[in-house]
Amino acid sequence: MSWALSAEFTAVPGAEERVAELVRDLTVHVRAEPGNLAFNPHRVRDEPRRWFVYEVYRDEAAFRDHLAADYGATFNAALANLVEGGGSRLTLFADPNPLVE
Repeated sequence: MSWALSAEFTAVPGAEERVAELVRDLTVHVRAEPGNLAFNPHRVRDEPRRWFVYEVYRDEAAFRDHLAADYGATFNAALANLVEGGGSRLTLFADPNPLVE
């Protein structure tokens, strides 16, 4: 069963481009993970400080490998002072294709 989640965060005023740079760098790393099926970051059209990231991993093991990656910890540490609330709001979803075998 695949694992999917979303991450949402809002850059503090003036940090928009630094956050975009961090997201671009993270995207390259995550998409190279063997268990990553999708990593799609989006800026909210009418609110360019807001981000929505949708991620899908092959299975729980792939998701746990993602969590253990050092570049993820580096990203989160750098992001903490650049976003409202000090980090992302995460939502873990059930299997995104429960009716497909």
